Amino acid sequence: MKQITVTVIDPVGLHARPATVAVNAASKFKSEINVAFKGREVNMKSIMGVMSLGIPTQSEITISCNGEDEEEAVAAIADVLKAQNIIA
Repeated sequence: MKQITVTVIDPVGLHARPATVAVNAASKFKSEINVAFKGREVNMKSIMGVMSLGIPTQSEITISCNGEDEEEAVAAIADVLKAQNIIA
């Protein structure tokens, strides 16, 4: 299992647009990919799951990947979210 902890820097948090970016990035991989916030963990391939966390700006989240392409998944998701100025 690979995981990273990052800070959400989008001024309004992980709302619909950045959540869609995150879900689209995660959906490209075979691995099981989850995002955790305040003790809750959801499937990062589910827009409803990600949105249900209600992640505000300046929050720490943990993205974890488990599967055959976990290394590539963690790196690619982090790169996409950084490129969109969603995480730091």
